[in-house]
Amino acid sequence: MTEPRIQLTPQTEDWRFLSFAVYEPASSTEVSTAGEETAIVPLSGSVTATVQGVDYELSRTSVFDEMPHILYVPPGADITIEGSGECAVGSAPAEGLYETRLFTPHDMKTELRGGGQAHRQIVHALAPPLPAERLILYEVYVPRGTWSGWPPHCHDGYDGSPYLEEVYYFRTDPADGFVMHRNWRVDEPFDESHVANDGEVVTVPKGYHSSVAAPGSHMFFLNYLAGELVAEERSTPPCFHSAYTWIEDDWSARGWDLPKVVHPPEG
Repeated sequence: MTEPRIQLTPQTEDWRFLSFAVYEPASSTEVSTAGEETAIVPLSGSVTATVQGVDYELSRTSVFDEMPHILYVPPGADITIEGSGECAVGSAPAEGLYETRLFTPHDMKTELRGGGQAHRQIVHALAPPLPAERLILYEVYVPRGTWSGWPPHCHDGYDGSPYLEEVYYFRTDPADGFVMHRNWRVDEPFDESHVANDGEVVTVPKGYHSSVAAPGSHMFFLNYLAGELVAEERSTPPCFHSAYTWIEDDWSARGWDLPKVVHPPEG
């Protein structure tokens, strides 16, 4: 049985809801869904996911070339994954409100968000109105040298925000790039920064958070979220950091033209 290249669980992360793994199957991989709903996202190559004797083909040349087909599986239906491709598997506690379903790119809303140096494309891969119990999935495309998650937001219960746990799975183009990610709180001494390379993951245990791509590479990330919101409640927005929301009125405001300083006149 193939072991995951990345594996996060409530036990390893000291949280309550979200599990996440990245598999590069060289042989059969068994995924148990006892008590949890599961979403499988192909990242590259091709895999076959078998659920209750039914085969689902999941393939993707690259996350930078095409949107995914995502397989949603309710609790109690074990999954076998075979193939040579790479895929992400995320799970969260569920009661079984929804049936197994293969979501196609045509099911997914896509939008451009932000502006200036925080312009990005958001794919609502498994987000309301697409049905799931706790899982929420996004895929985000960020040009080189550009920020995502700006203005910063949080969803950890602070200031009335919903409680959601989150992982960021990063890819860069070209693959030798890197990204930087920050999580922080304003009401307690919590502030952590991460550098992630292509194919690495960062968690958001709490706090406001934002990410930025280095100038030499474009950034993609896959978000899995899960928490206290269930079904249609998953559309509840996060809490945005009020110190930075001014930029949404005009993304060019307070900009600089260079040179900023010049030599003083002689004489």
